[in-house]
Amino acid sequence: MTERGATHVQVNRPLLDEFAGMLDRLDWGVALLQEAPPRWFAALAARTRSSGVRVLTSRNWLPALQARLADLNPDLIASGEGGSNQILVRAPGRLLEHRRLSLALRPERRRMQWARLDLPGFGRVCVANLHASAGRPVQASREVVAAAEAATQFSGDDPLILGGDFNLRPALQPESFATLRERFGLGEPTAPRAIDHLLARGLRTVERPRRLAPEEREVGDPSGLRIRLSDHAPVVAEFVR
Repeated sequence: MTERGATHVQVNRPLLDEFAGMLDRLDWGVALLQEAPPRWFAALAARTRSSGVRVLTSRNWLPALQARLADLNPDLIASGEGGSNQILVRAPGRLLEHRRLSLALRPERRRMQWARLDLPGFGRVCVANLHASAGRPVQASREVVAAAEAATQFSGDDPLILGGDFNLRPALQPESFATLRERFGLGEPTAPRAIDHLLARGLRTVERPRRLAPEEREVGDPSGLRIRLSDHAPVVAEFVR
């Protein structure tokens, strides 16, 4: 059911239009999405005038049935709708190469996607996108390090951005980020308590990774209350060669 508070509302309906609208309004060349509904991929790309690739992750069992249930009652099915990681590249940028890597099968499937891109005015750059296991920092650290190792090998001499939900906090797992920095040249993390990060190698930072303020991921509801999209604050950064 719809739940209303003093300032915000929790609505039990699909929010594709709201997510697509917010994503379109943000200023970006490349977007990395984690655990997005797989069937949203084409619509998000069309609304943001972008192209890209997706990789299926966890809980994708009976897509047609899951989609129907998600339309009828999103709150009930929740993440049971199935997830995917997605890389979107805004035109006229284009994707040159794409690879996938399975990082874990249990307790849920975790996969990294990697892409080599050509961005006009920027040149070639590689990006890697993942969502590491939740509530298991030792396993998440192994997954993130494995992703970093593969991504740096795939990228060769091209610059690299490794991003996503690491489920690791620098304040609590500093050794993981030290490994990423010392072995692969990737750094610096978003914030000491953040779990979502954008780590760069071979690029100069113009705007260091930061989380958007809560109101920057909110949209209005016809009731006059606000809808806050996602339980994670999007992370944005700007890099140059």
